[in-house]
Formats: sequence, C-alpha cells, structure tokens
Amino acid sequence: MSADSLATTAAPGTVPAAVAVRGGRIGSIDLARGLAVCLMIVSHGTNGLMPYADFPDWGQVPVHALTKFSSSLFFIVFGIALAVAFVPKTAAPDWPGRRNHLVRRGLLVLFWYKLLTVVELWDRGRDAVVDALLYRSFPSFVEILGFYAIALLWIPWLLPLWARTPAWLRWASPLLAGGLWWWVSGHVDFDSRPLRAVLVEDHELYTWGQLSRLPLVLLGLLLGGLLRRWDQEARSRLLLAGGSVVAGLLLLAAFAHLAGEPLRPVLVEIGRNHGKHPPGLLFSLFSVGGALVLLGLSVAGGNLLARALRPLAVVGSDSLMAFIVHISVIFLLLRGTLGYYQAVSYEHALLLSGGLVVATAAWIALWQALRARLRQWRERQRGAAHAG
Repeated sequence: MSADSLATTAAPGTVPAAVAVRGGRIGSIDLARGLAVCLMIVSHGTNGLMPYADFPDWGQVPVHALTKFSSSLFFIVFGIALAVAFVPKTAAPDWPGRRNHLVRRGLLVLFWYKLLTVVELWDRGRDAVVDALLYRSFPSFVEILGFYAIALLWIPWLLPLWARTPAWLRWASPLLAGGLWWWVSGHVDFDSRPLRAVLVEDHELYTWGQLSRLPLVLLGLLLGGLLRRWDQEARSRLLLAGGSVVAGLLLLAAFAHLAGEPLRPVLVEIGRNHGKHPPGLLFSLFSVGGALVLLGLSVAGGNLLARALRPLAVVGSDSLMAFIVHISVIFLLLRGTLGYYQAVSYEHALLLSGGLVVATAAWIALWQALRARLRQWRERQRGAAHAG
C-alpha cells in the first residue's frame, strides 16, 4: 500500500497513520498513536462516568495518572507522521494537491469536532452547546480535535519552509517555539479570552493552544525525519528508540526530583489535570517523559510489535474513527441511554473502558475491511468496463 493511499487517516484522522517506506509500513507510528488513543479512551471512559473525587486510590495512581501520557504522545506522533509522509513531498510537482488534501482533512476534523461537541454537551443544555460551537467556551473530552482542526489549516503551508530550513535551526525550533509561546502568553494582551485560549491557553478555558503545543509537534517532525531514514535499519532504529526512552526517563527523573517527597499527592493532582492547561512544568515533564518512553518502545518493537499488539495498532490506524466511536458510546449509550453516569463503581467504569477499547478496535477493523472490499469491487467494475 502506498503512502498516497494511506493519506486518509490521521492523528486524529489527519495525516497517514502508517506510511510505506521502501516497500514496508512504519507500524510503530500506528502503534504509538494507538497507545495514545487507548490511554485516552481509558481516561474518558472512567472520568466520563464519574468525577475524579470518586476514584479509588489505585485508580488515581497509577491508572489515571498514566493516562496523562496520551496527549503529549498525540502531538509528537502528529509531527512524526507529517515528517514521514509529507515533508519529503514538499518539492514535488503535486505538492499543492497534497497540501490542499491536508487542509481538507482539517475541515473534516473541524466538522467532527463540532458535531462531537454537541454530543458531549447535549445534557448541559442549549446555551452550553451554542457557547461551545461559537468558541465562547470549550468542551473537555473532544477538545483535542479542535487543536488538530486548526493546526491543519496552517501547518501544511509551513512544511515546505521546514524542509528548506537548515538542520541547526530545525533542531533549535522546539526551544524557540517554546520561548515564543512564553513571550506571547506573558506579554501580549488579548481582547478575546477564547482567542488567547486557542493560541496560548488560558486558566479559565479548557483547550489546547496552537503555540503552547507547537514545540511537541516540532519535536515530532525532528524524530519523524530520523525514523523515515532509519526505520529499515535495525541498529539505527534501535538507537533512535533507545535515545527516546533515555530522554523520557530523564524527564521523568527530573519530574520526581522537582516534585519531591511524598510523590503520590503530586501524581494525584496530575491525574486530576492540574497543570494541564496552560502546561505547567511538572505536568509537562511527566506527560512528555512518559510519551517519549512509549514512543521509544514502539519504535524499538517496529512492525513486529505492531503485529503482536494488532488491536492497538488498528486503533491507531484510524484515530479519528476511534474518537467518533468512543465519544459516541460514552455520551450517547453509557450516559444517555443506560444512565450509567455516577451510577457505577470505578471498577465497573474501568471494565467498560477496557471493553470500549476492544469494541473500537473491532469496529475499525470491520470498517477497514468493508472499505477494502468496496475498493476491490470498484476496481473490478472499472476493469470490466475497460474490457468491454
């Protein structure tokens, strides 16, 4: 399967989930994204049925704290997929078409973001839904789709510039972008609080800022460039994987050092999203550190591990569909139809979340099989028409 034919799935649902390179698929991209999605489903499935305060101690730490790796892993893998599938094509004659494809994907993600916003907030009343649709407020469970929708309207235009940027400047770009975010958030007065939230985040509004999360996307672009060159070379791939794991462990060690003793109360606060919006130092060290460890393990395992953990890779191969399925099930079925909100134990909610991961993987596998059959049927029809 070619890279072009894979350009219909993304993170979530934006850029190729796995890309053909020298005849093989980079399954580690699917697997890493699948890990991020499944951690997110566990987080949403439990917190969607009960408040944090009702979690038992073991649910707070380690279970829910570990789900905080997912968001940073999403942003990094987003950049990796762009680097693998699109950056090498920026000088090709058909680049404008590829760029416009990404922009159209962004509009599609925007459509689903708004529709799932209605699904999430429907039980809060009409005013809450209208405010969120008009960007006067933001949802929490589906807000990451809002980040990707906006990002895909502007990042594709910058990819040719990235491809021509000197290597030293590319490697410095995550720090430079972080500095830009810090300066803008501290020195620019925004007349609109929602605009501030979309760009650099705001303490009062739950959303992902384009500038505040850009350093992780740029880090992904850097790692994706290395992965594209080294994926088929076992030694180089393991070197990249080991570097990612070591970097992640160093960040986690820095988190533990700065958090001090006792560590558990800090982890509980992180599990409750303290320091998530805008990104605080401790939350960022913990989330990015864990994301890099998971990414390194995925890269080290490569296609072999992706096949062994196929349900996770399947979920990562179409994360937009995974988002649509799990949000719809949580809010329409579990909360709306079955009335499980604040009516089940944490153990029951966790079991339902695990079942939702399995169901999501099964649905995506079935959906992909049906699409493959439909493509084959269309090809046979075209072949018969040409033969006639």
